[in-house]
Amino acid sequence: MKDAVEFTDFREFKLVAIDGPVEGLSERIIFKSPDGDLARILEFAPGTDTSPNGVQVHDYREELFIIEGSVTDLTLGETFTEGMVASRPPGMKHGPWKTESGCVMYEIRYFKN
Repeated sequence: MKDAVEFTDFREFKLVAIDGPVEGLSERIIFKSPDGDLARILEFAPGTDTSPNGVQVHDYREELFIIEGSVTDLTLGETFTEGMVASRPPGMKHGPWKTESGCVMYEIRYFKN
């Protein structure tokens, strides 16, 4: 069961750097279940390039909303901006990503389709 979170400014959740080969990625966890379901704010610092992570493919569904900034999918050569949404089924390829000015997005992951 998810914990209740009433309307809260996302900046009140602790910002934590994400370990890995890419510098500039951080997250604010809103909810995380033992089975992997997740709601978080994902933040790309200005200049972040996730090329070391390569193209991403997940075994979960992913829903995203860009709160501010923009990010470019280097494989597609497309830039996605504030206010845009994405819904990715398991197995959908995406990335790697690059941002010049930074990007903040809301992400939900869940394993049941």
